[in-house]
Amino acid sequence: MYEPILDALRRGAAAQALAAARDAVATQPQDATAHRLLAAALRLDGDREAALAAIDHAIGLAPDDAGLHLERAGLLLAERQLDEAQAALARATGLDPNQFPAYIVQAQLAVGRGDLDEAERLVRTAARIAPEHPHVAAVEGSLALRRGDADRALAILSGAAERAPDDLQLRHALGFAYLAKGHFAFAEQAFRRLLERDPDSRALRSLIADLVRRQGRPGEAADELAPLLDGAAATPALQRLVAELELEGGRNESALARLRESFAAQPLDRRTLLALMEAWRRLEAVDEARSTLDTTLEAHTQLPDLWRARLALEPFAGEGARDVVARWQVAMPEHVPALEAQSTIHGRAGEHDQAEAVARRIIELQPGHTQAELRIVDELLRRDPDAAVMRVEGLLAKAQDINIKRSLRQLLGRCFDIAGQPDAAAATWAELHAEVVGERLPLPQPSAPIAQWPELAPVAESTPPVLLLWGAPGSLVERLAVTLGESGAPVRADRLGATPPNDLFQRYPTTAGLVDGTLDAAYQINLWRAGLPARGISDGTVFDWLLWWDNALLLALRPYLPEAVLMIALRDPRDMLLDWLAYGSPVPFALASPEAGARWLAATLEQVAQLHEQDLFPHRLVRLDDIAQDPRGVAQALADALQTRVMTPSPATLGTARLAPGHWRTFAEPLAEAFALLEPVAQRLGYPAA
Repeated sequence: MYEPILDALRRGAAAQALAAARDAVATQPQDATAHRLLAAALRLDGDREAALAAIDHAIGLAPDDAGLHLERAGLLLAERQLDEAQAALARATGLDPNQFPAYIVQAQLAVGRGDLDEAERLVRTAARIAPEHPHVAAVEGSLALRRGDADRALAILSGAAERAPDDLQLRHALGFAYLAKGHFAFAEQAFRRLLERDPDSRALRSLIADLVRRQGRPGEAADELAPLLDGAAATPALQRLVAELELEGGRNESALARLRESFAAQPLDRRTLLALMEAWRRLEAVDEARSTLDTTLEAHTQLPDLWRARLALEPFAGEGARDVVARWQVAMPEHVPALEAQSTIHGRAGEHDQAEAVARRIIELQPGHTQAELRIVDELLRRDPDAAVMRVEGLLAKAQDINIKRSLRQLLGRCFDIAGQPDAAAATWAELHAEVVGERLPLPQPSAPIAQWPELAPVAESTPPVLLLWGAPGSLVERLAVTLGESGAPVRADRLGATPPNDLFQRYPTTAGLVDGTLDAAYQINLWRAGLPARGISDGTVFDWLLWWDNALLLALRPYLPEAVLMIALRDPRDMLLDWLAYGSPVPFALASPEAGARWLAATLEQVAQLHEQDLFPHRLVRLDDIAQDPRGVAQALADALQTRVMTPSPATLGTARLAPGHWRTFAEPLAEAFALLEPVAQRLGYPAA
């Protein structure tokens, strides 16, 4: 739909671009992109006022699309002063007064359509005419932003803004440069200065509201937009945006009122539906939610999003859910998501034959459907494990993607296990781990035993509590983290993410530095504290999920973080190794072989035993052997350890069932050497030898 418009814009064919854009707007009047392209065509045709109206209309449909605001910046205020700029330039240079603005406008159009090389060529020509003109800097800064170089953009624009502080187009570009760098307060200040000159600008007000929200003031952001909700400006998208801000700020009743209007006007908008569902959830307005969605579904029976939302209002896999899914299937026969829901309900109710039959129907409609295949394999494992092995081997033979193959091989190992073939299961899992050693984190080498410890410092009054949470691979420590998080504890799992903190608990060399004295322990703890606000911790209370543990860390913790409590998840070490082998670990450590993993695990757990036996630091051992599959048991174990109330998570929150305690004995023969390495520490931690 857009290609004819874009092609005409590239060729500079204003009339063709305008005709194609108007056709697109007539066909899709609620499409912000169509209105954006209409603005570009109008601008090319020389009708700047109409172009501004078109881009404003686009922003009304998508008020938080930063790209639209950026394009409006190229259209807006400074162009209204081009006549004055041309006259001043002509007087200063004696050149054709039309030439410089033409190059600038063409360059801005090229930036708008993404033709950055052409924009650069044009602005170079303009710069030869008036190298110090602020509009040259504005285009150059915008180009740098589009190319992802926010630092260069900010340098160009801030320097030019000092020379021409009142140039509005330059101020626009500078605001976006601050935005790209994440300097939201500076960006807000820049755009507020523009709003003072154009107080009726809906686009500027929307942009400022978003900046206020990004600074953690959603209520103020909603108030910033509230004046725009009077009259024709109150588009459904703007109503929804204000409501989202009010939800973020805890104004649930007001948000629900606005979302009712927005949903009535645009019931097919997914984002509005999601916000409305959240508002209903917070206000426990289940009856209104059911009634509203049922009424809407009468008019829009073919919309899966509405059916999913309606299904979410019923207890999981209960009778109400059965009724909704039955209606869904009547409205959309053989629709795969509806069949998926039906299979899940049958499975939860123990109706295994029906669940498998529906799964097989899904495979007929959508060959290779992952969840349906897993459902079939699960049912086969229940009644005929050998058949499950054959089915997974068949899927493996057809799979092309390497990641899918690995997932199927992991599943194949599970099938071998249940089919009574532990040798094949262990070999399959070990091969999988060995293949990806180079893609995993190296195992941190445990430090040597430490003979003398610094004194444990007293805990100062009113010190915020700190919990350090850790568990070796296979310990299922993630179930403790999830349960604590469900109870509202300030659990931080960012060490497992893409942007982990860079502190003593993250860096492997910490232990050696603490042991040999090259690291200042007090300074390292202070750095950790200083990093908490950036991790979303403002009061110092944190439950920090660690990647690894070494007793050498106590050289820093005993004297400088005595208020902390170390919580360690624990199971029989042999079950931990087997779980690591079968399911991997939240921390993707390399497992070169079962024996290598057992050797490292034994050395690491020897440190845990020493910590516990000598009570080297305040700690809690949470044994998950008999409660790992029991949400209530996990919650109670945490409550006992912390002497506080802990909410019971849903079974789904804990994840899939894992190997039963003591299952390692089934693998006693194929993993004999690895288990022999773990037996001494297992006994030391209180587990039987066999």
